[in-house]
Amino acid sequence: MIKRLHARASRGVLLGTLAVAALGLGGAPALAQQTGMESPQRAGIESPQRAGMESPQRAGMESPQPSGGGSYQLPDMGSTSATVTTSDEHRLGRAWLRQFRAQTDPWQDPIAQTYVRSILARLVPYSGVDDQLVVTLIDSRLLNAFAVPGGIVGVNAGLFASAPDEDEFASVLAHELGHLAQRHYARRMARIEQTQLPTMAAMLAGMIIAAGGGGGAGLATMVGSTAAFAQDQLAYSRRFEQEADRVGLNAMAKAGFDPQAMPKMFRSLQKLATLQGGNPPEFLLTHPVTESRISDTQARADQLPSPPAHDDTAYAMIRARALLLLNQDTPSQALTELEQDHPPEAAVRYLQALLAARQAHYSEALATLDALAKSHPDLSMIPATAAQIAFDADDRPGALERARRILRLSPGYFPAQWVEAEALLQMQPGQAFDVLRGMSEQYPEDPNVFGLLAEAAGRSGRETWGQLARAEQLQLEGQIDTAIRQLDSASESAKRSGDYAMASRIAQRRQDFLDYREAMQNF
Repeated sequence: MIKRLHARASRGVLLGTLAVAALGLGGAPALAQQTGMESPQRAGIESPQRAGMESPQRAGMESPQPSGGGSYQLPDMGSTSATVTTSDEHRLGRAWLRQFRAQTDPWQDPIAQTYVRSILARLVPYSGVDDQLVVTLIDSRLLNAFAVPGGIVGVNAGLFASAPDEDEFASVLAHELGHLAQRHYARRMARIEQTQLPTMAAMLAGMIIAAGGGGGAGLATMVGSTAAFAQDQLAYSRRFEQEADRVGLNAMAKAGFDPQAMPKMFRSLQKLATLQGGNPPEFLLTHPVTESRISDTQARADQLPSPPAHDDTAYAMIRARALLLLNQDTPSQALTELEQDHPPEAAVRYLQALLAARQAHYSEALATLDALAKSHPDLSMIPATAAQIAFDADDRPGALERARRILRLSPGYFPAQWVEAEALLQMQPGQAFDVLRGMSEQYPEDPNVFGLLAEAAGRSGRETWGQLARAEQLQLEGQIDTAIRQLDSASESAKRSGDYAMASRIAQRRQDFLDYREAMQNF
C-alpha cells in the first residue's frame, strides 16, 4: 500500500511538471491531462510502430554542440535525474495528447501535416531528439508552437501566418526540438523535487484556462502560488530557453536552414509584442524574448554558416492553406495577406486555385493546379491538392486515378493515401478497408484514420471491426469512457459471430483502456 501511495504521489508530481513543460517550456496552450497511458498496441489492427513521424536513424551522427569559443556548455543528459525516464516521458506525452485533442480544435490537413513532418525530419537528426515524433496541428490564429515530452510537437495555424518564410518557421520548430533534446521536463522535475510545487489544483486550473485562450492567466495561475517558486522557475526557464536556442541554431545550420532566421524571428515577435501592447503573441507568454536573448542568438548565428538562398515555394503554398483556414469568412483576405510578403508567383496561383475550388469553380482550379504540377514536378502537394479537389467535386474515379498516380511516384505519401481511401470508401468499401488497415498500422496515432477505417468496415459488412476501429478513434481523442462502451459492443458482436479470436483481442484492448481510465482517476 505504501509503495502504491508513493507511486501515485510521484505520478501526481509528474503530471504537474508536465503542465509546466507543456506551457512553461514548449509554449502549449496546455490543458488537463492524464498520465500512465502508453501508446496502444492494437492487437489485430496495427503494428507496434508509433506514427506521426518516424525519427530518422542517427547512427554515426554527432550530437549538436554550441558554436563559438564561449565557456558555455550544454548539460550532460546522462546526469539527468533518474526520477523521470524517457519511457515515462513517452507515456506522459501520449496521454497529454489525447486530452489535448479532447479540448482543442484540430486542423485536419494531411498536406500541411506532411509538410511539418518533412521539416522535422530534416531537423531531428541534428537535434539530439531520440523519441519518435507525433505532429498535431491546431486550428487557431494564435502564434504558437509547442513540444511536449514524449515527442509531441504541436503547431498552430497562426504560426504559418506569422512566419513569412520557411527558415523562420523552421527556427521555431528547431527551438522546440531543443527543449525535447535537453530533456527540460526531466530536469525541471529534478529541480522541483528540491523546491515546492504549486498545488495540483492550481496547475490543472492554469492548464484549462490556457486551453481556453487565456494563456497569460493560465500561466499566472500555474506559477503564482508563491513568489519564491515563481522566481526560481523563471530563472530555470530562462536557462532552458537559452539552451533550446543554441541546440536549435546548430540543428538549423546542419539541416540546411539559415540560422540568421532565429534572431530575425525573435525581433519580429518582439516588434509584434510592442504593437499588441498588453496582448503579446501566445508564444511569448512562455518564451520571453529579451534584448540579451536576441543578442546571444545573433552572436551564435553569426558563427554558423548560412546556406545559399533557396526556393520557398512549398512553404508559401502551405502558408496559403493556413491563411485560407484562418480567413474562412473572408477568403479573399487570405490572398491579400499572402501577397504582403511577396511570395513566389506559384504560391499565389496555388491559393487562387484553392479560392476557385471554394467557389465550386472546380474545372478552373484543376486546370491551374495541373499547370503548376507540370512546372513544379517535385512538389507532390500540388497534384495531391488536385486529387482532393476532384474528390470534392464528386469526381471519385478521377480523384482515385490522380491519387494513385502520385502513389506510384511517391509510395506512402499520406495526402494521396488519404484521397485514395476516401474515394474507395465511396466506390469499393472492401478495398478501402484493406487500404485503411494498412494506414492504421502506418499512422496508429491518427484518430482520423481510425474514423475512416470504422466507416469502411461498416460499409463492407465488418461490424466488429467497425466498432473496434471506432473505439480506437475515441480513445485517441481522449474519450476513454465512451471508447470502453464501444469496445463492449464490439465484444458482443464478435461473440455473436463466433469470432472468439477477435473477442480475445478486444478483451485485451478493454483491459488496456481500463488501465488508461485508472491512470486518469489517480489524478
